[in-house]
Amino acid sequence: MPAKYIHLANLLRNLILQNTGSGVYKLPSEHALCQQYHVSRQTVRAALSMLTEEGLIEKRHGSGSFSTGLGTMANTIALIVNNAEEYTTPAFLSNIKSVLGEKGYSTKTFATHSKISAEREILEELRNTPIRGLIAEGTKTALPNPNLDLYEALMEKGIAVLFAGGRYPAFTSSIYIQDDNYYGGYLLSQHLIQEGHVQIAGIFKMDDLQGLERYSGFATALRDYDIPLTDELLIWYTAELLEALQTKSDTGFFSPLLRRNKGMYSAVVCQNDEIAYWLIRELSYAGIRVPEDVSVVSFDNSYMSDLCSVHITTLAHDSQTLGTASASVLLKMIQGESVHSENLTWKLLKKGSDAPH
Repeated sequence: MPAKYIHLANLLRNLILQNTGSGVYKLPSEHALCQQYHVSRQTVRAALSMLTEEGLIEKRHGSGSFSTGLGTMANTIALIVNNAEEYTTPAFLSNIKSVLGEKGYSTKTFATHSKISAEREILEELRNTPIRGLIAEGTKTALPNPNLDLYEALMEKGIAVLFAGGRYPAFTSSIYIQDDNYYGGYLLSQHLIQEGHVQIAGIFKMDDLQGLERYSGFATALRDYDIPLTDELLIWYTAELLEALQTKSDTGFFSPLLRRNKGMYSAVVCQNDEIAYWLIRELSYAGIRVPEDVSVVSFDNSYMSDLCSVHITTLAHDSQTLGTASASVLLKMIQGESVHSENLTWKLLKKGSDAPH
């Protein structure tokens, strides 16, 4: 016959697993367990210690022992991204895996390559895969998406679903963690205006909600400061044009802006560091100096902001990263805690690619 604490641990383990996925589950107090199972406090503490080592419970100071949400099987979190090799994605995935790994969860990564059809195939596969949660970067989120039914089907199965970085506006019941894109667009534009720029161009991604929100902040700042928004100074690109840029160094969509440089604008707000990096290269080839002739600013504070001969003034996350925040919220969802969507704030890092005008 097993030791008393092992027998008690087995009973409590079954109790925990029966309640996994049904909401926040708190074990009875040590005193209550002693009374209920007619054992000593030493036996209770040994059983709880065993379950803690297994990752099934965690002790919260002053509150007691709670289920972590882990089960005996299927402790896998699926991760859907557009491109696992994209310049910010490896760090995003690494941060998620670090947080989840510490809590005993494994991960499996899928890439849509910004294709709606690929997203549907992945979601169909996940319907028949035992997973506990899903963190998804939406695909072409500025467009109507026919795959929301599959996300809903996963949620109906009790799988925690969180959107990170890209969300679907039509999916109003979803929880998301994303950058405060509107504020970021406003902040960068306001910075340039306060530096004396009154002719400001913009480059934004048109098939992702992120690009539209950043453009919205950009446009609102120009309006608030009575700066004209010139349509000819706006460049829009798609996932397909981005792929051509990344795989073939095709910078053709910059051409209209390069042709209009002569006195038409003195600064550019870019969708992100990657776009800013390629733009600065093209400007250099055209004999246009940054920041002496044109100031360039962007988002992300990634390694690409430091690759150019001139480091790019960019926005950085004010506190936790997108990956860390996403993993932390998903864990709360799995445990049944109340969560809410969140926009991560930015701070400006002035490096050298902008100058007063």
